[in-house]
Amino acid sequence: MEVAGKIIVKKETEQVGANGFTKRTVVIETDGQYPKKLAIDFVKEKTTLLDPFQIGQEVKIQINLSSNESNGKWFSQIQGWKIE
Repeated sequence: MEVAGKIIVKKETEQVGANGFTKRTVVIETDGQYPKKLAIDFVKEKTTLLDPFQIGQEVKIQINLSSNESNGKWFSQIQGWKIE
């Protein structure tokens, strides 16, 4: 699946947990009549894909959507794997 929009936040890479798992989040704002803000995580070796992109830049991101259940609550995640 692909989403397109303007980068409004680009976080630094952070380590999550004790196993050395890394992630980096970018937030884009979509175009259209009802713009949406989407936080997209890039993980492990994919974190460096965000390096050449700047805030304000228009991008297209290939994503995977997933959901997990924990204690009766559902959590969704948007994970990026390609950006141009």
